[in-house]
Amino acid sequence: MPRRKRFGEILVDAKVLDEITLSKALEKQKISDMRLGEVLEEMGIISDRDVVLILARQFNCKTVSNISKHPFPEDVLGLVDCDTALEKGIFPLKTEGKSLYLAITNPLDLETLDNVSFQTGMRVVPFLTTPHEVQDAIRKHYIKATEGEPSEELTVMVVDDQELWRSAFQGNLKKEGLRSVQFDSGSAALKAVLKERPHLILVDAGMAGMTGIEFFRVLQSNSVTRDIPVIALSTKASPEEEARLLEMGFFDFVAKPANLTRLMARVKRALKITYGADRLPVV
Repeated sequence: MPRRKRFGEILVDAKVLDEITLSKALEKQKISDMRLGEVLEEMGIISDRDVVLILARQFNCKTVSNISKHPFPEDVLGLVDCDTALEKGIFPLKTEGKSLYLAITNPLDLETLDNVSFQTGMRVVPFLTTPHEVQDAIRKHYIKATEGEPSEELTVMVVDDQELWRSAFQGNLKKEGLRSVQFDSGSAALKAVLKERPHLILVDAGMAGMTGIEFFRVLQSNSVTRDIPVIALSTKASPEEEARLLEMGFFDFVAKPANLTRLMARVKRALKITYGADRLPVV
C-alpha cells in the first residue's frame, strides 16, 4: 500500500506553498503545539476552508458547509451529546437507514468515529467541515444561543478545576468591580463562551479532561471567539512554559500559585488594552 502523503507535502505539490515556507511553518508548529493547518491559517497562507478542501482530497472524503442554516430534528441531535460535539469538533447531520452522516473537523480522529459508531449502533459516514462551521451549528442547535453583542458589563470567565482558586479569583474580581462566571471544566465553559461571550478568560492550562490549551484552540478556531483575550494560568512556572503559551497566542501568562495582586493587575491591563480605559469600573 502506498504511503499516504502528509498534509504539508500535499500543499507543496499543489503549489499552495514552497518548501521554505513549509519548513518555517513546521518549526512554528513545534513551538506552538498547534496543528499545521492552524499555523498556516495564522500565517495568512491558507484559510480554514482551504484546509478542509485539501484534507478532503487527501482522505477522499466529502465536505459540508452552512450547517447552522439548516434545521435538525431532536432525535438526530440526541445521537451526539453537546459536550462531545464541542470537545471533538463533530456534529450529527442526518440518519439514513443504519447510517449516521456526521460532520467532522479532524479526519485523523478515528477513535471518535469508532466511539460514535459504537454508542449509536450506526455506521458513521464522515463529512469534513471547518471548526467554525461546527461551533456555529452547536451554538444555534444545541445551546440555542441568539446573535447579539456581549454584555456592556465587563465579564471575566474563570475556568479552573480547583474550587479554591475559582473562589479566590471570584472574590478579587468582585473587589475590582468586575462581573465573573466560574466553570470547573473546559467543556462546560465552552458552551457558556458561545452563548455569553465574556470579555476576558482566565484558564488553567493543565486542567484534567479538556485542558486549557485544548479549550484555547477551540476558541481560536472560531471568528466569533477568536478575539477574546485569554490569560493562561500554569503550575509550570518556567520561562520556557511562558514562552510556549504566549507563542500559541495567549494574551498573557500567570504562574500558579498566583499572586492575586499581580493577577488582578494583568486582568485590568488586558481589559484596558482590549476595550479601552474608559470601560474599566471605578472602585
